[in-house]
Amino acid sequence: MITEIDQQIEQFQHDFALVTSEIGKRIVGYEEIVRGLLTSLLADGHVLLEGIPGLGKTKLVQTLSDVLHLKFSRVQFTPDLMPADIIGTNVVQERQHGQKFLEFQEGPLFANIVLADEINRATPKTQSALLEAMQEKSVSVGKQTYKLELPFFVLATQNPLEMEGTYPLPEAQLDRFFVKLKVTYPSMESLHEILDRTTQFEEPDVERVLTGAQLMEMRRTAREVPIAKPIQEYAIRLTLATHPKSSCAQPIVNRYVRYGASPRGTQALVVGGKIRALLANRVHVSCEDIRAMVLPAFRHRVLLNFEGEAEQIDPDTILQDVLTNTPEPAE
Repeated sequence: MITEIDQQIEQFQHDFALVTSEIGKRIVGYEEIVRGLLTSLLADGHVLLEGIPGLGKTKLVQTLSDVLHLKFSRVQFTPDLMPADIIGTNVVQERQHGQKFLEFQEGPLFANIVLADEINRATPKTQSALLEAMQEKSVSVGKQTYKLELPFFVLATQNPLEMEGTYPLPEAQLDRFFVKLKVTYPSMESLHEILDRTTQFEEPDVERVLTGAQLMEMRRTAREVPIAKPIQEYAIRLTLATHPKSSCAQPIVNRYVRYGASPRGTQALVVGGKIRALLANRVHVSCEDIRAMVLPAFRHRVLLNFEGEAEQIDPDTILQDVLTNTPEPAE
């Protein structure tokens, strides 16, 4: 007998596979990136995509918006971009009889999916305007606050190579990103497939297969997955292990880390673990699910000290050491 829970899990897996399949018609070789992107959307989280130019970060986000029945907008971040350029502004309008009035013209943030391209090129003033939208799901213009339509996701890209003329994201804004995904160079086989698809007469078409309402239902299904206390404690210990001088910290953390992951990082481990559990056809979170989320959820939340910056330590190296040396709960 198929229970209601079984039906929910089956529908969740079906919808997830449907979206990844459609994205795969255009995007080649980034299955884990696509999985991480969808996991973040289902967890109501924003995503930071990092990679060198030309790897298809922008194309990936555009394709995602094409397969969802959601409003999409793109903002190219530049040093001269002002908050009003992304939020919107009050414009003087004139009625038929000459009477003037102020009317609010919505900016590109009034969408369901917002692509913030090269986010680190904008000034702190503009980044702070985006931060309010990411955290509060609203924007403020003068004395008026406008609520954004849900679901609302920010998918930001940044180039790790060219740092001249850029403004590093403040720690508070980095912490608002559910995960940071590194887009690496495709393999030889993937490059062959990319060339076959993109050097023909036209690009492959994708269909819109998921609505905002279905997305919200998938999110509710994921949140209902239970997590045992020992597994939750494991996620907490992994978080504490990223903090220097804590009882769980390893020597590499004490040496190179200035500040570790926040409670938002722990939330990302748990919620992301719930989604991974459903995709593995389980109705409970395992240590494996938690471990799989550590790198994407923590790599932008672990802040290096002066010695770590000087030696150019990769936060992933520190996190791998944390995973190795933090024991899983006993059975």
